[in-house]
Amino acid sequence: MNLLHRWLCRSDRWRSTVAQRLPWAIGDTELGPNVLEIGPGPGLTTDLLRTSVARLTALEIDTTLARALSARLTGSNVWVIEGDATAMPFADSEFSGAVSFTMLHHVPSPELQDKVLAEVFRVLQPGGVLVGSDSLQSWSMRIIHIGDTLVPVPPDTFGARLERAGFHVLDVQQNAHAFRFRAQRGVT
Repeated sequence: MNLLHRWLCRSDRWRSTVAQRLPWAIGDTELGPNVLEIGPGPGLTTDLLRTSVARLTALEIDTTLARALSARLTGSNVWVIEGDATAMPFADSEFSGAVSFTMLHHVPSPELQDKVLAEVFRVLQPGGVLVGSDSLQSWSMRIIHIGDTLVPVPPDTFGARLERAGFHVLDVQQNAHAFRFRAQRGVT
């Protein structure tokens, strides 16, 4: 991420956005006791999630962000793993739930985004859910991402992409700034 983007993702303004967006994305979905968070960045979403789950594993590709988050949350119910979401270092069916908040647009191509979805499907237990959200493309989003990776995720085709990864789509909805998604790995 560029410097402007790093600053924004730690700001009080973004903290307020996250505090509103997270409950909207999760709704009444039960994530279970062992949850995977993909791409937590500096951990604003992690701070909110960890209060409502027994165990949270945060998978972060950026070494600096992963180390800082791990140091900050040592001794909590959060385990921070540095790793790539397109090749997760986890066993099949390890997690009861998974979350992805405003990170998929940082994955450098739609094909790699789909690989992330396939990996989430693999590491979820049968019946496990994936919930998340991402920002809609806008001029301000493009400005924030100058010199940074930005591969917007079109909400109108995202349900089909989840289905191709193996998920049963529960919900894909959008508002003026973002879209949310909820999908489940089948029990059979």
